[in-house]
Amino acid sequence: MRQQKYGFSGGAGLVLGAALLWGTVGPAQALAGDVMSPAALGGWRLVVGGTVLALLCRRHLRGLRPALRQGLVRPLLVCALATGVFQAAFLYATARTGAALATVVALGVGPVATGLIARFVTGEVLTRTWLISTGAAVLGCALLFVPDGAGPDVLGLLTAAASGVCYGLYTVYARRLATDHPGISLPTVSALALLLGSVPLLPWMAGSVAALAQPAALGLIAWLGLAATALAYWLFSAGLRSTSAAAVGTLSLAEPLAASVLGVFALHEHLTAPAAAGSLLILGGLVTACVPTGIPVTSKRRDAATVRARRDPEAAGIPVAARHASRQPQAPAATRPESGTPWLPAPTHPEAGTSWLPAAGPSAPQESGAR
Repeated sequence: MRQQKYGFSGGAGLVLGAALLWGTVGPAQALAGDVMSPAALGGWRLVVGGTVLALLCRRHLRGLRPALRQGLVRPLLVCALATGVFQAAFLYATARTGAALATVVALGVGPVATGLIARFVTGEVLTRTWLISTGAAVLGCALLFVPDGAGPDVLGLLTAAASGVCYGLYTVYARRLATDHPGISLPTVSALALLLGSVPLLPWMAGSVAALAQPAALGLIAWLGLAATALAYWLFSAGLRSTSAAAVGTLSLAEPLAASVLGVFALHEHLTAPAAAGSLLILGGLVTACVPTGIPVTSKRRDAATVRARRDPEAAGIPVAARHASRQPQAPAATRPESGTPWLPAPTHPEAGTSWLPAAGPSAPQESGAR
């Protein structure tokens, strides 16, 4: 796939589209019914999505080899580990606390964890706009899913919070890959992370092979793998190049908003007053996060490509003339003896004396012979 650059608003729109696709996972699973265990379904989703994404990006697989020798392995393993642990932790939390409470905790912790991890790992500045938009969206998420029933399960809450932290780790380190390796294909890296993340779920997948004979199971896996994983992660990876990690974490809260809207229109669920207020708060937070503040997000880390180009300009493809041009001192503007106009000395033979050219360039008017 061809790499393209998007502005802040364009990148935010791509991330928002990915979050909306992720929001279809819950309603799609509810429509299909209980076809297999959540862990097995999550594993098949990662395998199908990662395989399709890898096939689409197969031309960029060779480009990963030199990058693997330039510090790509560590962030790639972090992304893969975060993907696998997120699936296992979130599904375990859903089984212990219910989908509503697990969603509230995971998606509430996710944006905050993303911002804090980005602050300490890459040095991103947390702006006032991020604080306002994230606070409004997290509060809206809490109102959108008000849990019912008995007291919460502590272990379930901890695993849900762990899944939110894993989402933050994936976002920050994927963003770091985009910054340190500007020429690398992020969708290709995402494909590898998805496939590696499915490895811990292989035992559950092996026990669900018989369920693949059901049309409902195949249809659900196809939608989750193609749309909610392959397409969603491609949009997410493309948007990361021009969107800060903190803003990406806030934009991910469009996922519960999409799930709520689909629940009302597709599953005929009732939207309570707190849920309606929460939806409006999430929408307001998303709109605020999508508007550029005019203050760029700074980073303590210098662009790795720039550092390598300064150390080895020949390997970076910088011409010799361009390399030495910036080192040559510029001739200061002088004043021609018989004129008050700034002129520059022209390079001539040392024995021919000094010739003078107008400082404005060759197009400047020449002085007449009478002067």
